[in-house]
Amino acid sequence: MDEPAEDRGVDWLKESLQQAVMLELATLPPYLCALWSIEDQSSDAAAAVRRIVFDEMSHLGLAGNLLTTIEGAPRLAGEKTVPKYPGPLPGGVRPGLTVFLSGLTKQSLDLFSRIEEPDDPVAKTETHTSIGAFYTAILEVFRSHPELITGTRQLRRPMTHHGEGNSVVALTSLADVEKAIGVIKEQGEGTAVSPENPHPGEEDELAHFYVFRELFHGRKLIRTSQDPDHWEFAGDEIPMPPALPMGTVPAGGWEAGGLAPDPETKELLDAGNRAYSDMLRFLEQAWQADLPATANSLLTKAIGQMFSLAEPAQALMQRDLPDGSGRTYGPEFRFINA
Repeated sequence: MDEPAEDRGVDWLKESLQQAVMLELATLPPYLCALWSIEDQSSDAAAAVRRIVFDEMSHLGLAGNLLTTIEGAPRLAGEKTVPKYPGPLPGGVRPGLTVFLSGLTKQSLDLFSRIEEPDDPVAKTETHTSIGAFYTAILEVFRSHPELITGTRQLRRPMTHHGEGNSVVALTSLADVEKAIGVIKEQGEGTAVSPENPHPGEEDELAHFYVFRELFHGRKLIRTSQDPDHWEFAGDEIPMPPALPMGTVPAGGWEAGGLAPDPETKELLDAGNRAYSDMLRFLEQAWQADLPATANSLLTKAIGQMFSLAEPAQALMQRDLPDGSGRTYGPEFRFINA
């Protein structure tokens, strides 16, 4: 984002879209850890976080299609490429913010809302630190160079059952690009005039930032006055859901942090890391495939690997750390070479 706007061309756009792919990927592990730690998976809180996870999966697919439509190739499967935890967000978004993996807590909810937080729409700023501002800068280059859009190697996955904007669609025109970036921005941040998600999975669904702030404050967000609208976290109480006490994963994983697991726990950790790594490999290969049928098959395998992460993750959250803290293990989301 430090590059002057007038110098942003195809090379800048390709690298920024690679960072956008990694940015969308970087949100999935922390959100999944929080989701899987919730004891009652049928609760309203679990349903709300689960909807956000599905949105982020769609955003990852759209970000990859934004890159391949200008004949780029998403890089996902590499130890030096995959986001590390604790660590920063890719793309220079929210500099100074450290993203970590843990169970659902007030601290993790605060982190999530800071990840999704929009810039003040009335502030005159050129810092481009929010996710929305990052995508706005990307869209500006697309609008300056619509000839870059070729529609090559586009993944497709209908997901309307998860929400109006959740299908991964082919991006073959500037209008398609504008719509995709609008979905990514508005599902996460809302609009300049409303906290509501314009592309909801259910009626009156809020954008991600406001969902996380509701859970953090323990109150529903309600409109308290109109003309102009004013919103406050002053509605019905939202109890903090009971969650398994997953600790914060140290840099390099549990063992590197001095919390060496026993053999059974290590086996669960390795199973989760392998499934995550396989997911990234399948997804990277899907965007490289020339035939749509091959790409769809690889995408299906990637989705299957992601869902297979849940069982070892929740089993790890039942295993106490050896430091007497009362906390438990949890998935590391570390890339393992094949």
